Amino acid sequence: MTDNVVVLDCITRLNIPPDRVLEMAINKLEGVVLIGYDKEGREYFASSYADGGDTLWLLERCKMNLLKIVEE
Repeated sequence: MTDNVVVLDCITRLNIPPDRVLEMAINKLEGVVLIGYDKEGREYFASSYADGGDTLWLLERCKMNLLKIVEE
């Protein structure tokens, strides 16, 4: 990251560049599920978890937490 940029740990309505999100997370995570759109607009999915059940469980837990934020 640029030395003169302060990254705030807060919720924003602005999109954040994917490279910044990945850079901030790379040393914090022991496993990862990535979802998004590629540059042609196609859905992209990748997971470091071999078990599809673990991946789905994580997605649903994160979905539940996201819905809680919207309610607040």
